[in-house]
Amino acid sequence: MAANDTIADMLTRIRNANMARHQTTDVPATKITRSIAKVLQAEGFIAEVEEEGEGVKRNLKIALKYKGKNRQPLITALTRVSKPGLRVYSNRKELPRVLGGIGIAIISTSSGIMTDREARRQGVGGEILCYVW
Repeated sequence: MAANDTIADMLTRIRNANMARHQTTDVPATKITRSIAKVLQAEGFIAEVEEEGEGVKRNLKIALKYKGKNRQPLITALTRVSKPGLRVYSNRKELPRVLGGIGIAIISTSSGIMTDREARRQGVGGEILCYVW
C-alpha cells in the first residue's frame, strides 16, 4: 500500500509495534525515514536500524528498545507535528523544547534532519517533523 505521508506511516508503525511489545518493525525505506531512524538511534530511542530488500522494495528493520522486567517501551509517545496539509516551521529562536528537554523534536533543516538541541547548537531553524518522548 502506498502511503502519502511516509513520516506519519513510520511513526504509526513504531507506535503500534511498541504497544504490541514487538522486537522489530519494518518501515519502507526512503531518505527521510532513514534519517529519522538514525536520529532516533543516536538519541537512544531505538536499538538498531538495518536495511533489507533490494531494488525498489527496500525496508528498514527497526529494533525497538524496552526497559525493565515487564518490558516498558522507551518511547512513550510519537507525535506528528508538521503534516502535508499544514506545514509547521520554526526559526532558530523559537525552536520548541519537548517536555522541558526530556523529549526531542525532530527537525528538517537545510543542514539535514536533526534534533531540536542540535539545531539550536548550529543556529538553524526548519520544519518541525515530530515530537518524541
